[in-house]
Amino acid sequence: EVQLVESGGGTVQTGGSLRLSCTASGFTIDAIEMGWHRQVPGNDCELVSSIYDDGSQYYADSVKGRFTISRDNAANTVYLQMNNLKPEDTAVYYCVAPARHIVGVDCLTAKQIYRRDSWGKGTQVTISS
Repeated sequence: EVQLVESGGGTVQTGGSLRLSCTASGFTIDAIEMGWHRQVPGNDCELVSSIYDDGSQYYADSVKGRFTISRDNAANTVYLQMNNLKPEDTAVYYCVAPARHIVGVDCLTAKQIYRRDSWGKGTQVTISS
């Protein structure tokens, strides 16, 4: 069974840090583009960051310089290190395989549209001001 399990969410103050983890089972992460999406209430589902099978990375402009994505192939796990967190980073963060640029829909709708993709259940990140 293909499964993605996220962990590491929580509540921190502005300027704080969190590290999200996504452990995959049923497939190997080194052969696919892995991504972190987030859902801010009322917004579209946003691709925050992704890591390609060749190790190259993508970051949304809003998180460049603050977030770092990495991958541990031996642990079949993808990480998202989030530093200098801001209140606007408050969202539910989803681990997704493969990563996609999603336009015009929220993440729950995207999970239905791209039902053949693998989605985690999501982890809440809350930044207090």
